[in-house]
Amino acid sequence: MFQSRLQDAALAVETHLNDVMREMGDLPVVEAMRYATAGGKRLRAFLVLESARLHDVAASQAIWPATAIEAMHAYSLVHDDLPCMDDDDLRRGLPTVHVKWDYATAVLAGDALQTLAFECVAHPDVSESGAVRADLALTLARAAGAQGMVLGQALDMAAETSPVPLTLDEITALQAGKTGALFAWSATAGARMAGADIAPLLTYAQALGLAFQIWDDVLDIEGDAQKVGKTLGKDEKAGKATFVSLLGMDAAKSRARDLVDTCARALDPYGSKADTLREAARFVIARDS
Repeated sequence: MFQSRLQDAALAVETHLNDVMREMGDLPVVEAMRYATAGGKRLRAFLVLESARLHDVAASQAIWPATAIEAMHAYSLVHDDLPCMDDDDLRRGLPTVHVKWDYATAVLAGDALQTLAFECVAHPDVSESGAVRADLALTLARAAGAQGMVLGQALDMAAETSPVPLTLDEITALQAGKTGALFAWSATAGARMAGADIAPLLTYAQALGLAFQIWDDVLDIEGDAQKVGKTLGKDEKAGKATFVSLLGMDAAKSRARDLVDTCARALDPYGSKADTLREAARFVIARDS
């Protein structure tokens, strides 16, 4: 069930992204936006659509914030890959945007994808309630900005030049922003749209985001570069602290499994209706890319 719904979410978001960007023309910056948003697992969009389904929010409404989070995520990847940040040449097995085009186009494509995300959550088709659309935009800004993803990336960059490796608590806080903040927004979007309690899904998402990052650290060492689609081993070569370097491989995997159990318990209020989200948590620590 999970895999089919994940694929359905990916197709729905791909179609909607193409529809939204169709009127933007074919300038290099727009082509770069399309390139940056193509492919990927679409796990964040899936979380938006599943949380909406749990709260009986129509798919025609939920597709807008689902598209928004994929645009926001794509912007973060384009900028993270830049030479001034993580300096990566590959993303999803393909040349990164600044390699395929140039530095300026990559910056502008990322900027445009970020603003597209807010255009999508503010769209009238999201909800008849302006308050709901405003809340989605406000919480997305917090999740993506200096209280969330950007904060996490800034802490990560500072750690690269620090003579003192991060502690486990510090790297957990870093990843709660860099990875976890957008997961949290995605998983709670449906509850926000329905005016429901976000607490169970927030607990689920926080555990899911941390498990996801731990498994990324596992794959950075044990993964297949062709399957992962990016350069592996960079953190280890740079001497950066990761969950694996701090905990050891076996303990890191055990911690990830414990977090998946936390995810499952957080969904108890929804009963069997949330089984697909439980499967998603198990997928996070079974994936090879």
